Amino acid sequence: MSIPPLVLAAAGAVALAVPLLGWALLARTDPAAVAARDNLVRGYAPAAGGPSRTGPGAVSRLARALTPGGTLARLDRLLTTAGRPAGWPLPRVIAAKLVLAAVSGGLGALLVSAKPGLPIVLLMGAVTVVCWFVPDLLLLSRGQERQQAIGLELADTLDQMTIAVEAGLGFEAAMARTARNGKGALAEELVRTLQDIAVGQPRREAYLSLAERTGVPDLRRFVRAVVQADQYGISIADVLRTQAGEMRLKRRQRAEQKAMQIPVKVIFPLILCILPTLFIVLLAPAVMRIVEAFSH
Repeated sequence: MSIPPLVLAAAGAVALAVPLLGWALLARTDPAAVAARDNLVRGYAPAAGGPSRTGPGAVSRLARALTPGGTLARLDRLLTTAGRPAGWPLPRVIAAKLVLAAVSGGLGALLVSAKPGLPIVLLMGAVTVVCWFVPDLLLLSRGQERQQAIGLELADTLDQMTIAVEAGLGFEAAMARTARNGKGALAEELVRTLQDIAVGQPRREAYLSLAERTGVPDLRRFVRAVVQADQYGISIADVLRTQAGEMRLKRRQRAEQKAMQIPVKVIFPLILCILPTLFIVLLAPAVMRIVEAFSH
């Protein structure tokens, strides 16, 4: 008995996806990337004689070759917004996308060959598309959480920088002290900005890169104010004091806005879950009595 070509193609897709899945889950991260990440978090310079950067492996080159350039650029932006998690570099994310799509497509082909039909084909096609975009959605969610964390930390960070500048430190020294005292995403971004300046990048470009990487509107507004103050010779202490007060006010306004949205959000579970149950409890005995009375 000959095997249908669709079954052979599905089995081949699953067989190709299994080693890719093993590599994506079990492969060790590049030692150079781990060392760079540790230096970024701690704010230290790279150690002399550290591990040399290894070239991309065959699986990484294959994954990049099978992925369009636009997808690579989008994934790189999502990784930047998400803070570039150490365990998920770009090649591993690409391999995960290919693995999920290949596994879901292969299993879908097997299911379609066993029970052909248009609804099954459409369902498995939709599942394959969703599996292809799962890593993108996870990175997007991680990036949004990181942006919210940066927005919450910004007001307190500006207060610390204001105190340090008023105590006599320069702006970059105040930024370095605040980054050393902090432990969140904003502290990591400040450390990276200081490292960019230390390696020779102009201050203006380093500040603008900070705003571009994070994508937080409040931080972008603060960076523009700092750049203008540096360009026109305005006192940085006045700028920090003004921006810190504005960030505290915006944080309070956002909290009030979320508090005002609670009654609106409660309406839907109230209508869908609580009110039907309440009506059943209150009206069921009366309805049963009416039915019983009319039945006699």
